[in-house]
Amino acid sequence: MQLDLNLLLPRVQATVREASRLMMDREHLLVKTKGSVTNLCTSADLAVQDFLYQELRALLPGSGFLGEENDLLDTQHEYVWIVDPIDGTANFARQIPECCISVALRGDDEILLGVVYNPYHDQLFDAVKGGGSRLNGQPIHVSDRPFEQSMLLTALCLYHKEHAEACSAIILEAYKKCNDVRRFGSCAIELCYMACGLCELFFEYRIQPWDYAAAYLILTEAGGVLTGRAGARLHFDGPTILVGANSLENHRILSEIVCKYTV
Repeated sequence: MQLDLNLLLPRVQATVREASRLMMDREHLLVKTKGSVTNLCTSADLAVQDFLYQELRALLPGSGFLGEENDLLDTQHEYVWIVDPIDGTANFARQIPECCISVALRGDDEILLGVVYNPYHDQLFDAVKGGGSRLNGQPIHVSDRPFEQSMLLTALCLYHKEHAEACSAIILEAYKKCNDVRRFGSCAIELCYMACGLCELFFEYRIQPWDYAAAYLILTEAGGVLTGRAGARLHFDGPTILVGANSLENHRILSEIVCKYTV
């Protein structure tokens, strides 16, 4: 089935904006844990995912769905929606405004469409394959800063703290060679900040496809690079090491550091 991605995109944008109303309704918000005290889920996560499951599949009949909550896995389809109903749930639960809804459409093992929306800042990032990236309708592009002037976005593998030593070694070596380090607490937002030139480098040890699928397209369509370990191609079907940069040269430098401490 052939898709008109440019026709589909505004419908997905409208659906995501509508879903954000559920995200921002905190009157009866409930917060619980999923397996550990560091892994949170809220009633808003569930409400947003349920809404997107119904609405996105209606936009594209016969499509599958991969969502973070409730192990929602239905991927044996030509097209599959990859959804994080709230990326940055820990931020959201504390009302830290660095969190977003992330929606990607995968077809033929590649991402065709991506939308990331932060309703706190009314920032809507989007891209379709081959069409560039935008923030609130305006074209965006990565910066041209070299490694020594670059900002590294990273974390210490919150859900698998046994990898903290390796992450720390990578961060320390990169920090000595780059400008500084930041952590915003949402992979999707961080990759979108790279796409619009605010930051230049990204590393995390274990990231799920719903965390990065939409922002992957937004970053790469904005001129950035995002791969697995040692430049491995991303397949959006399971957890992965994630290495990103604003340029091939910066990606090479960061990848070499990551490979020293990982296997």
